[in-house]
Amino acid sequence: MSRAKPIVSVVRKRSFPVERVRRYLEPGPVLLLCTRWKDERAIMTLGWHMMLGYDLVGTYLWDANRSHALARRSRECTLNLPTEALLDTVVGIGNCSSREGDKFERFGLTASPSRQVAAPGIAQCHATLECTLHETRITRDYPLFVWRVTAARAAPAPKLPRTIHYRGEGRFMVSGREVSRRRLFRPDMLDQ
Repeated sequence: MSRAKPIVSVVRKRSFPVERVRRYLEPGPVLLLCTRWKDERAIMTLGWHMMLGYDLVGTYLWDANRSHALARRSRECTLNLPTEALLDTVVGIGNCSSREGDKFERFGLTASPSRQVAAPGIAQCHATLECTLHETRITRDYPLFVWRVTAARAAPAPKLPRTIHYRGEGRFMVSGREVSRRRLFRPDMLDQ
């Protein structure tokens, strides 16, 4: 019995520091999470999130962030999708605290009203997802919030925005060309 030859050549690997695995595993684009409780609002840069279903998103909100407390109290947020044009703003937002002042004013962002939650969206972002707290599994070490997306708005163009993805160590990747393999999928395996 002969062995089939690999289609792609074998890749040689070497040891890699475990604390740097995030550069390969970050799941998606950086988001800006907005929260509001009473008269206080906050924005935070969010790199740690994951899809948990078609309308469920899990986020890690460190309890030292002001957004954590506002999200726990309000039980809602917006997830905003910035594009490459906002990269420096995204970094700036991540480098300061909402306790120091209103980040909308500090970074010249426009708060857009939401339809179903009190938390504002960010008008300069390509898309805004309005979310309500579905479940929280907060432990001392892993503050995981599970949000249900209840409303979504996105710019009609560009169809494929140039989103930003954090690679660790201050480096980002900007989304690039898309490659379709739709013809290889069984019809019942395609998401709508």
